[in-house]
Amino acid sequence: MWRIESARLIAGLARIVRDVGVAEELAQDALVVALEKWPETGVPDNPGAWLMTTAKHRAIDHFRRNKLLERKHEELGRELKSQQDLAMANFDTANLDDDIEDDLLRLVFVSCHPVLSTEGRVSLTLRLLGGLTTQEIARAFLVPEPTVAQRIVRAKRTLTEARVPFEVPRGPDLAARLSSVLEVIYLIFNEGYSATAGEDWMRPALCEDALRLGRILAGLVPKVAEVHGLVALMEIQASRIHARVGPKGEPILLLDQNRTRWDHVLIRRGLAALQRAEDLGGGLGPYALQAAIAACHARARTAAETDWERIAALYDALAQLMPSPIVELNRAVAIAMAFGPAAGLELIDTIASEPSLKSYHLLPSVRGDFLFKLGRLAEAQAEFQRAASLTRNARERAFLLDRALACGAEPPQPGAP
Repeated sequence: MWRIESARLIAGLARIVRDVGVAEELAQDALVVALEKWPETGVPDNPGAWLMTTAKHRAIDHFRRNKLLERKHEELGRELKSQQDLAMANFDTANLDDDIEDDLLRLVFVSCHPVLSTEGRVSLTLRLLGGLTTQEIARAFLVPEPTVAQRIVRAKRTLTEARVPFEVPRGPDLAARLSSVLEVIYLIFNEGYSATAGEDWMRPALCEDALRLGRILAGLVPKVAEVHGLVALMEIQASRIHARVGPKGEPILLLDQNRTRWDHVLIRRGLAALQRAEDLGGGLGPYALQAAIAACHARARTAAETDWERIAALYDALAQLMPSPIVELNRAVAIAMAFGPAAGLELIDTIASEPSLKSYHLLPSVRGDFLFKLGRLAEAQAEFQRAASLTRNARERAFLLDRALACGAEPPQPGAP
């Protein structure tokens, strides 16, 4: 129940007290009361409303105890006191839902505020909006629990010291702030989809958290195309999760996956979200373009039916919109699949000296794949070994070392994918 209600509870309280740290403390106070009373009285019919009313009582005590802004204290005290005697059966859930949607959207923008570090934004979002404990966040990102706790405390302090308003940004600020929100959600998803470190190649629970946050955001701002573009991208990518690992947890690459194991419900949801993005005129946004690429794979019944020329064209558009070495690396893969490994190798060699790719293990991994297909096995083996030395993920390292060993086998036949 806490996982379901906590974000809405904290959001509503943050609007009242104007401090996410205090709001979270008040929400947790209400949880403690529930843990004490519900075993005796039973779970109320409207647990969210019960928790909110209890937390508001605590808010009154907080204002009285701390003597914060005497006039504001009196105003809020009168406002909140008038709600204390509301009978739960007569609770106005319609108005509550409207307020909650506004409050949740405010909390989304505060949690992902650019004044915070990337790690702070991710940790605070998972804590306040995802309902995860500090221990769960630490386990998900393979960092010590005190480190996560420190990030969350520092993030709350930064928001307070910067006097970040608890509001939805307007005008020109909205696009930039929304970009930060989308970035945080996709960072969470990507860490679950391809874990940067540890023993497991994926952490599906993080993908689920990101998807839930993306769906909530799409419901809060239904007219923003790029939000639907991100949801589409995550839905389609998440559809492959069960096919991406073998029986022993080993990675299975896209072209080798058993497509009958893809989740076609998620694919349909993703394609529908992509259509919404396109209907809103956002088909050429960065997330929508990546979703369109994912859709090409989702629509292909077999790997051989993949429309690689369309994928290459979509990557061309993405490279023009947001040029980066990572996009170029992905474009090289699409070009290699559409026009042959030599074409892909030519492109990848133009970005090989990029400083940002110096420690990026996928650069030598992809280059090794092209060299292997061209029959240049000794060079390919060296690239796979270098890639294995750069990755911090144990499963991926084992996979890359296996590919290096395979370079001692016969070269692939010309034209082989």
